Amino acid sequence: MSKTQLPVPLPLQQFARCVDATRRPVDHIGDWPTSGRVYPIQMRRHAHTGELQVHVLGFYAEQPYGAFAKHRFEPVAQVWLN
Repeated sequence: MSKTQLPVPLPLQQFARCVDATRRPVDHIGDWPTSGRVYPIQMRRHAHTGELQVHVLGFYAEQPYGAFAKHRFEPVAQVWLN
């Protein structure tokens, strides 16, 4: 049996469709997703709560933190990069 360890994070690119672009916070400064569009994303855990959040790659966000709630997106594809 091989003792090869997989790299962390795994070498894959995730894509998700925005299903809820409503209720943009008044104090949000930066990019906001559009309903129906597919974006390259990364799923990361919140540092304090441990809940998964969606980070849209290429989006700029100044305030508040540039992460979105998981319920705003539905996964559509994972592409392995090897």
